[in-house]
Amino acid sequence: MNAINEKILASIKGLGVTHVWYTGVIEHSHNADYSAYGIPRNNRHVVKGNAGSPYAITDYYDIDPDIAENVPERIKEFEALIVRTHEAGMKAIIDFVPNHVAREYHSDAKPSGIEDLGQGDNTDMFFSPSNNFYYITRQQFAPSVDLGQGDDAYIEFPAKASGNDCFSAFPGQNDWYDTAKLNYGVDPANGSKHFDPIPPTWMKMLHILRYWASKGVDGFRCDMVHMVPLEFWEWAIPNVRSHYPDVIFIAEIYDVALYRPFIAAGFDYLYDKVNLYDTLRGIETSNVSAAALTSCWQTVDGIGPNMLNFLENHDEQRFASTFYCGNPERAIASLTVSAMISTGPMMIYMGQELGEPGMDAEGYSGLDGRTTIFDYWSVSSLRMWLNKGKCNGKLSPQMEALRKLYARILKLCNAEPAIREGRFFDLMYVNYDNPQFNPHRQFAFLRSSAKETLVIIANFDHTEATVHVSIPRHAFTYLDLPEGVDPKARELITGDVCSKTFASSEPFEASVPAHGAVVWKITTSAIKPLRRPIKDDK
Repeated sequence: MNAINEKILASIKGLGVTHVWYTGVIEHSHNADYSAYGIPRNNRHVVKGNAGSPYAITDYYDIDPDIAENVPERIKEFEALIVRTHEAGMKAIIDFVPNHVAREYHSDAKPSGIEDLGQGDNTDMFFSPSNNFYYITRQQFAPSVDLGQGDDAYIEFPAKASGNDCFSAFPGQNDWYDTAKLNYGVDPANGSKHFDPIPPTWMKMLHILRYWASKGVDGFRCDMVHMVPLEFWEWAIPNVRSHYPDVIFIAEIYDVALYRPFIAAGFDYLYDKVNLYDTLRGIETSNVSAAALTSCWQTVDGIGPNMLNFLENHDEQRFASTFYCGNPERAIASLTVSAMISTGPMMIYMGQELGEPGMDAEGYSGLDGRTTIFDYWSVSSLRMWLNKGKCNGKLSPQMEALRKLYARILKLCNAEPAIREGRFFDLMYVNYDNPQFNPHRQFAFLRSSAKETLVIIANFDHTEATVHVSIPRHAFTYLDLPEGVDPKARELITGDVCSKTFASSEPFEASVPAHGAVVWKITTSAIKPLRRPIKDDK
């Protein structure tokens, strides 16, 4: 944590970043031995990789010793990191992992008077509203992985249910066998809910959220929220905000049908993985038509500002990996659409802006196109850029250009009112039969505010495209825009300036790089009327 210094934070902010998500900061299972500091050593047979999963929490009230310079001072080092982040002009987000904990969970850092998870549980009952865990009674934990022999063996009796809703003593190696499922008062045998009185797990998790908010944390990225009862969130989020009104909640969620209920429960932002991310990936890798992007915004119409868009995160394969595109420069079309299709936030994964390919064969994770979260590892692109904390590393010309391009696009999202808070208008429906526009490889839309309108065109094709985009009369009436010519229209990514016709009577012409995008800014006050009259749509 101490190594994340002022220069690094300034470098991150220079990309256009407003919030930093520090993942893996809460103490979790690992193979390292910190027993000299009073931290019990984890049994290696229920730890994935040497570093362990950041989502197998062993103490909700502590900071992971692996990321501390001075282990006894780890909480103070975390608090200092939060202060540095704020001083750099950004806010700090950490993980909240509500669905499961490590099998060997035990808090030695909990405040006085707080009961540990599992403390007082009746282990003779599979389900009790008063228990924190589910117990597979009269059965010993026996997953299909080696649990060791003799003094080295991991023994759990009775077995607890595993975090991925595996209510069996015999999880497979692909189950989340390193975690134990938390009980929020739902009986999995029949789905019945027991929320009155408030279950003990609810109270304990609320205290954990308030504890970290008291440390200056500005928000929580909440793991697998749909595996926790909606009723808990409806109760917990307002209770946190009654003390910390500005704290934001981000939901990792994979069910579009649950988007609106979880927003109503109080979440500020939701992962739009199964909608926009999957569609963009399909366009890049599976011959999905770019026209499918229209259904993406329609699916979240009315809640678009609550969508958190991304091209990469720790669960997904790197864009530049051979499992995805194999070329980071191809990301610009997808990046522009993700970042500009709504007023919601865009998430960038560390090293993405440098074209990190994630093609290392690291320990437990292996060669899978992802950057491991289970092993002690670093990635070459970030090592080059960081240069021991100086943020002046010598990058290849391609990496340098890509980073500048990411910064340019991301900064536009904050600087341009039309993107930050403006309205959206999809231009695809009037261009499906346009011979000078390929709706399967290009996507075009408007973003508009009071003083300017942006014409945004993404090109997913392998070659540069010169397109003529029809803009319907309805767009001008709906957005209350004048028609005519802007003699000094500006393309915001390259900075090019030229005269552009912005009218329903003539198509908008633009050249769009292969796998790239253009963002043409039309200033309302600068528009000059066309010499010929504008005709209504036929």
